[in-house]
Formats: sequence, structure tokens, C-alpha cells
Amino acid sequence: MEFVFTPEQSELRDSLRRFLEAHSPESEVRRLMATDSGYDKEVWKRLTSELGLTALHVPEEYGGLGFTFLEASIALEEMGKVLLCAPYLSSILASTALLAARDESACADLLPGIADGTTLATVAYMEGPHDWAGTSGTVNAEPTSTGWALTGTKRFVLDANVADLILVFAQTDEGPSVFAVDATASGLQRELLSTMDETRKLADLTFDATPARLVGTVGAAADVLAHTLDVAATAVAAEQVGGCQRVLDMSVDYAKIRVQFGRPIGSFQAIKHKCANMFLAVESSRSAAQHAAWAVAENPSELPVAACIAKAHCSESFSAAAAENIQIHGGIGFTWEHPAHLYFKRAKSTALLFGDPVYHRDLVARRLGIAK
Repeated sequence: MEFVFTPEQSELRDSLRRFLEAHSPESEVRRLMATDSGYDKEVWKRLTSELGLTALHVPEEYGGLGFTFLEASIALEEMGKVLLCAPYLSSILASTALLAARDESACADLLPGIADGTTLATVAYMEGPHDWAGTSGTVNAEPTSTGWALTGTKRFVLDANVADLILVFAQTDEGPSVFAVDATASGLQRELLSTMDETRKLADLTFDATPARLVGTVGAAADVLAHTLDVAATAVAAEQVGGCQRVLDMSVDYAKIRVQFGRPIGSFQAIKHKCANMFLAVESSRSAAQHAAWAVAENPSELPVAACIAKAHCSESFSAAAAENIQIHGGIGFTWEHPAHLYFKRAKSTALLFGDPVYHRDLVARRLGIAK
């Protein structure tokens, strides 16, 4: 399959790249890392209202632009390149879960706000450090006279510290179900976590008879969660490609200007090999991520395998490239003042986010029927 972006998609990339270069330089990333909210409201408003990024893959009938996940993957790659601090990935997951639940009423009520960026939304499914499939299921939902009430704890929820809307996967007598929770609901407590990668905020959520709205059909959320996590893996892979490209560019630029023994270090065979291996990692990762994004948009039957392959390969490529970037920079690459460590930490955190490479390779084997 030959994959070629349309002129419109290329223009989207160029416009977003110019915007991010102007509004997400390293100094701004470092400033936002130190805040509890983790993002700039004015930049977010421009990303959503002027560029319409949160509306890209949302159908027009729900206030979106009616494009596909391919356009969203372009945005994710460019954001990953500059380590943009913004709740974009969590918004992608929330809109994906709502659409997968096939609840027209909930979509009509909740998606327009997500699409225009006025509602910050996220998905809560994990209950433990390695609960990547969301199968623990100790958060319970009980019917009440006015709807449902949730009790239990969800962990490592993306951008839950600033979210207005939280889509929670919880257990009922009929099986796993999806519930929409208002962030101001009674009985909900949010605890911002201290993380290695400070460019991305995570929080724990505790529910104590917290009012919730059922989304979709009771007991039918297993497939919704599986699809949402496949899209999540694909989204992170796109981000990782951007980060991988950036550390390659950083390494090549430094190798051209750093002089040892009277000549640029880029002329040394060892450095050439490192940069060549990084280039291969970037290109192979881009192919895997683009195929998974295409599957989301055009061929969902291929997504379960494509998403796992992309996440596993891109995680390892980004981690290896980020480490090599530090080695090429030498002593300065280890310092707090240099951006190399920011990309190294992002590489490590995204390698674990939604499942590490070992988990995804095992999942591929099970989905292909060659392992139990």
C-alpha cells in the first residue's frame, strides 16, 4: 500500500507546525511543566477554536469537522515533536469512547463541547500500575432513583486534574459499562500525581456514591473499551514518531557543529552509525503509526493488530533514539538545562502508557490466535 497525504492534510501539518513552533518552545514547555494545570488556556483556545483540532475526527452532526483519525494523527505527531503540554490526547480518547458506545443522545449532549474545546474530557479505566487492559473492574456502579452511582478508585487518569467530563468504565451486575461523570459531582475526589514525565499530567480519582450517567447499553462496554484503547495506542504511536523525529534532528544538528580533534563529530563513523540507526527507527516507526492511523479511519478490522504493532515498535524506537541523542550530545545531554532529558522522559513514559511493548506483542499473538 502506498500512503500519500493529500494537499489538505499537508497544509494542516504545515499550519500546525508553524503554530506550535511559535507557541510551544522549550521555555514554554518548562513553564507549563511546573504548573498544576499543565497547559495554557489561551493556547488551548486557539488550538480548538482557530485550528479546530479537537473537532477533526468528530462527525459533523455532533459539532465536529467530519474528517478522520488520519488528520488527528498528523496533529498528534506534530505535538509530540514539540512536547506540547495540552489535554489533546485525553480529548481524543473521550470522543472515541463516546462514538464507540453508539449512544446518540449522549453524543448529541457531550460531543459538541469536546469538539469545540470548551469541555475538557478524559477516560478513566485503569485501577492498578499494570492494568493496561482495564480488566480489574473494582469500581462498581449501582442504579439509583435518579440514575447511577459509582464507588471505587481509578488510577493514572490522563488530565483528570483539569477535566470537566470523565468517562468511567465501571462494573454493573450485567457487566462493564460506560458512565459520564461531571467533574463537580459530589463524592468525587481528584489527586494530582507526581510523575517522571512532567509534560503530561496524571491523577487518581476516588468515587464515593458519585452520581453518573449511563452511556450506551448496560454491560456492553467491553468492546467499547477495547476499541478506545486501540485508538489510544495508535494516538501515542503518532506522538512517539514526532518525538523520535525531533531527537534525530537534534542529534544531526549537534553532530554538525560539535568539533573534536579538529573536525565535526558527525564525520566519525560511530556517530554516523548512530544517526543512521535513528533514521531507520524514525522511518519504520512512521510507517507503522501511519498504517494504524489509516486502519482507524478506513479499515477498523485491521486496527487491533496494527495498533499493537505500532505501539510496540514506536515505543522501542523512541526510547532507543532518545537514549542515543543523549550519548551523541555527551556531557551536556545529561544536564537539566538541555532538552534531551525531556524527550528521554517522554519516551519512557509513553512506552508504558496504555501498555508496554511486551504487553502489546503478547496481545498481538493472542489476537492472531497463536497464543492464549
